[in-house]
Amino acid sequence: MKNVKRLWIALGVLALLTPIGLIASGSAWGEWGSDELSTMLGYVPQGMAKFSDLWHAPLPDYTIPGLGETPGYVLSAVVGMALIALITWGIGKLLAAGEER
Repeated sequence: MKNVKRLWIALGVLALLTPIGLIASGSAWGEWGSDELSTMLGYVPQGMAKFSDLWHAPLPDYTIPGLGETPGYVLSAVVGMALIALITWGIGKLLAAGEER
C-alpha cells in the first residue's frame, strides 16, 4: 500500500506540472501531424499518409471547445491521467481475478 501512495503522490505532482507545457514553444516531440512532418522533412512517410485518417484524437491539440486554451489544456491532461489510471486499475483487477482461480 505504501507504493500505491507514492504512485498517487507522483501522479499528483505530474498533474501540478501540467501547465509547464503551456510555456513551451512548438509541439511536443513525436506529436507531429502530417502537416508538421511535411514541413520538417519535405514529405510525409507513406505509412503515416495511408493511416492518417484512421484515428482522430478525442481532444485534439489538448483543447476542449468553449473552455479556452489554458483550462482546456489542463482539463485534457486530467482526463488523460484519469483514463490511464482507470484502464490500469481495470487491467490490475482482471489480472488479480485471474490469479485467484
